[in-house]
Amino acid sequence: MARVRRGRGGIVVALDAAEAELLRRMLDELCGELRARLPGRPGDGDAREDVGDSVGAAFDTQGPTAPPEDPALARLLPDAYSDDPAAAAEMRRLTEPDLVQAKLDAATAVGSALLPTGGKLILDQQSGAAWLAALNDLRLLLGTRLGVTEDGDPFGGHRPNESAAAPYVVYHWLTGLQDRLVGTISAG
Repeated sequence: MARVRRGRGGIVVALDAAEAELLRRMLDELCGELRARLPGRPGDGDAREDVGDSVGAAFDTQGPTAPPEDPALARLLPDAYSDDPAAAAEMRRLTEPDLVQAKLDAATAVGSALLPTGGKLILDQQSGAAWLAALNDLRLLLGTRLGVTEDGDPFGGHRPNESAAAPYVVYHWLTGLQDRLVGTISAG
């Protein structure tokens, strides 16, 4: 089981190889789903782009206006206004690309820090924040797909040792890891 404690250089997170691999695969999946929400950038790959075009593009955000069709991804990228579809669409268009990029940055930072063999990682304040953000996104995505609720059966009607309960076990592992990280950061 992943261990989290305060060390001399920061927060120490110790993962075994299987935990590191599982986390890396989940983060890769999350990144793939988030990247699909990013709009194409004007001038991508065009070294001859005019500086004026770049400045204009910075003020012409072209994010999507509709929420994701996948309920789990919609949970990560909710509407800003539930009672005003036009305002929600405009807010999404203006803010979603930056929100998606921030989520990608956090997930990428965590994924790139993971060692293939597991081991100890030392987190500073910035990397600790990235870990908390990425773990939260993974929990929201998985929990929504599993239909996890506060009142529901924590293992979806399965016994914890059944193979069908495996995704629920992973959800609870992520929850425990996030909880220990929050507790350790808060105690410091």
